[in-house]
Amino acid sequence: MATRGGQGLARVAVVVRAGAVPLWWLGVCAAGIGVLPPGLTGRRIGVLAGAVLFLLSAATVAGVRRKRHAGLARSASRAGKHDVLQDRAVTVRNWRRGHRWWLLLAFLAALGSAFALPAAGGLLVAGTGVGLWLRASRLGRLERRDDQLLWVRVDGRAGNPAGTRVKGYRSTGTGAGDAAPGGARRRP
Repeated sequence: MATRGGQGLARVAVVVRAGAVPLWWLGVCAAGIGVLPPGLTGRRIGVLAGAVLFLLSAATVAGVRRKRHAGLARSASRAGKHDVLQDRAVTVRNWRRGHRWWLLLAFLAALGSAFALPAAGGLLVAGTGVGLWLRASRLGRLERRDDQLLWVRVDGRAGNPAGTRVKGYRSTGTGAGDAAPGGARRRP
């Protein structure tokens, strides 16, 4: 999406945060259903292994690409006058539509793993959602510290805002857009 030389921009923290809620709820549902079959290892071992996987996945996902985000934030260029800022709801909807099959696959894999290790797969998926939420919170602290909101181009790069295809972020003042620092809804 571009108008008069401008580009469509999506908030980095909103893109990161978009997967947190569906992964959390799908993981919790899969863990709840996954506790029902006794599995090969038994429920107790499955839940304990799931708790460890939850903590490991949350910490790993929260820490991944930390330096890349910080480097892109430091070198962010100012958004242009003709750049189009995407609404939070549109960014979330586009991310979830683009990743719906991956979310379904993660849910089914978590359910299937319950026959070997009850609840562990679901807790792993839920931990991934918590890790994304923690990463978005860290981006929010970075935005507050630098007093700027970070944006990424929408043209296929917004799916992974810290990927190798992303050459740089754009920045605006904290009043731009409809999402607060960190990607949450802006409160009136």
